[in-house]
Amino acid sequence: MKQTLVVKIGTSSLTKPETGQLALSTIASLVETLSQLRQLEHRIILVSSGAVGVGCSRLNLKERPKKMSLKQAIAAVGQGRLIRVYDDLFSTLGQPIAQVLLTRRELIERSCYVNASNTFESLLELGVIPIVNENDTIAIEELKFGDNDTLSALVASLIEADWLFLLTDVDRLYSDDPRLVPDAKPIILVNNDQLNQLQVNAGDKGSQWGTGGMATKLAAARIATGAGVRTVITHGAKPSNLIKILEGELIGTQFEPQTSNNNARKRWIAYGLLPTGKLYLDPGAIRAICHQGKSLLAAGIIKVEGQFEASEAVQLCDQTGQEIARGIVNYNSLEVDKIKGHHSDEIYSILGYGGAETVIHRDNLSVNGVIRY
Repeated sequence: MKQTLVVKIGTSSLTKPETGQLALSTIASLVETLSQLRQLEHRIILVSSGAVGVGCSRLNLKERPKKMSLKQAIAAVGQGRLIRVYDDLFSTLGQPIAQVLLTRRELIERSCYVNASNTFESLLELGVIPIVNENDTIAIEELKFGDNDTLSALVASLIEADWLFLLTDVDRLYSDDPRLVPDAKPIILVNNDQLNQLQVNAGDKGSQWGTGGMATKLAAARIATGAGVRTVITHGAKPSNLIKILEGELIGTQFEPQTSNNNARKRWIAYGLLPTGKLYLDPGAIRAICHQGKSLLAAGIIKVEGQFEASEAVQLCDQTGQEIARGIVNYNSLEVDKIKGHHSDEIYSILGYGGAETVIHRDNLSVNGVIRY
């Protein structure tokens, strides 16, 4: 059966940890595997880290820079080299590729989000493998994905992928860092309930050349499975395992997907937008939006946190601070703070002017997949 796969490979798998130079044998094996999957008519998107690490190697730098402008310049050096290597290897197998560089802005703005989705769809229909990376050269700190694990999960949501593979420098998720704790227990399969409760000592990034780590992979798994995408953490040095996994073998750590939300706008609200504030809700409001499909009214809000404008995204939380939904507000934070706890027919007298009856309309609400209220 033809499926859509997003494969993310990290810097720790692409490069040699001592020098930051490209691990060409690993990349060649990955290219061969992805080309085989294309021959089986699967649709493939590769999210590849490594631009900054490769740039450091090319410029003979001994460590990853911390200054943003320097890091962006080095990324520009490394990105060209990285895509050249991919193009050379894929071309020997007759597989066309495309380079796609994204910033968070492309997912925040609705028109850009739709355009990105359409571009990916067209590339996949043409049989091309898009190679995606964050556009480090122009991304500002406020609009960075932070790591390519998050980027890959958001791309998987954007294109409604069937699978997200996170290739890393360990064979699966463990209860502790197996490099430091020899008796760390492997975790093979994680369902929705277990993912929400999962507590592991995920450690830090695997090498000085990368930005991610196991903690970011868990965060990515939560995003992807929430969008209905089955997610796997497995060893980047063994790309051929991808074919075995698709044939049904339980390799690596697999995260079961939640029920997919097929409403594209609500997926955009849940995963594309950056929330700028929080609204804390009473139990009645939570039941209304989570189980009855209702809009959020001012009466159900008990606390406002952060500064936001009308039409921006906010997190909706229970009284303990656990996020239960996200939505686009009709009022700014000062207005919501004034009308919270009041009935909709009191809004005019409180604010001195009329406005929407709802703080967030149900069409602009995306509820988290697992709710227990």
